[in-house]
Amino acid sequence: MFEKQIKIPEPEEIKAEMPLPEELKKLKEERDKLVADVITGASDKMLVIVGPCSAHAEEPVLDYVCRLGALNDEVKDKLVLVPRIYTNKPRTKGVGYKGMFSQPDPKKGEDILKGIFAIRDLNIRAMRESGLTAADEMLYPANYSYVDDLLSYVAVGARSCENQLHRLVSSGVDVSVGIKNPMSGSVLVMLNSIYAAQSGQVFKLNGWQVKTDGNPLAHAILRGAVDGYGNDIPNFHYETVMQVADGYAKSGLKNPAIIIDANHSNSGKKCRQQIRICEEVMQNRLYDNDFKKIVKGFMIESFIEEGNQKEDEVYGKSITDPCLGWEDTRRLILDIAAKV
Repeated sequence: MFEKQIKIPEPEEIKAEMPLPEELKKLKEERDKLVADVITGASDKMLVIVGPCSAHAEEPVLDYVCRLGALNDEVKDKLVLVPRIYTNKPRTKGVGYKGMFSQPDPKKGEDILKGIFAIRDLNIRAMRESGLTAADEMLYPANYSYVDDLLSYVAVGARSCENQLHRLVSSGVDVSVGIKNPMSGSVLVMLNSIYAAQSGQVFKLNGWQVKTDGNPLAHAILRGAVDGYGNDIPNFHYETVMQVADGYAKSGLKNPAIIIDANHSNSGKKCRQQIRICEEVMQNRLYDNDFKKIVKGFMIESFIEEGNQKEDEVYGKSITDPCLGWEDTRRLILDIAAKV
């Protein structure tokens, strides 16, 4: 049984009440193109999608994003930095903290309407104060319309890539969409998801029959896999990446591109291992031009303080997965830029 609680306004109503300021629309257009040019190969820069596992508190996230904005000035000739402002991200078991969209205050219960305004405010402030536009995960496809005017990158997670609605909605997204390999690690499933996202579709969404032209910017994110016993299986190594590249070549997909997720099952959620993983990938880019051509960047989980915590007690420390600390992140990003 479903108990109706609060009527949530339509996305257009929310946007009318809290619109993206005109002066920031041009910034978003420019940033969308920067990201897209990396995915299509029009730019030789690398994409680094970096930030907290989940954006659970506005002030430390803004603090982090502004640090990233300052760092961007040092590396913008080599890298396109995109902050992770992940507002839908819950704890893995789906019990407890549900993400800012559902739970704008992690110490209180769900308040989705308040959450929608909170994430719009956070993204708009981040754009204004840092000069950067963000990435978020499309955990719930029906929610995307509330933030589609704010984001320059959208991710589809490992548990969602096999879901038909995620694939269909991705086909209508106007910015780059990274689709992770499923938990099983199946490359074929991931490539099928990308194919569906790149294809035109007709489907039902939010009370409408909608039609899309397909999204040629849909691409792969390798995040590692998990076997039947719960053991992590990394897939960032040279041999596996080149197998994915071969699958891309046989598929006929547009804009072959791979982003390496340095955390999750590639690192076993050991956040400091992200440094080693990025170093290995950059070395492989130097070794093989085909590897370099298809590996377009990284996804890195990072916050102000290293590690994680169960409750929101330490400023700038994750309450979901462990994150790399800021100083190590800064050094890593500068090192990646030096090797592009």
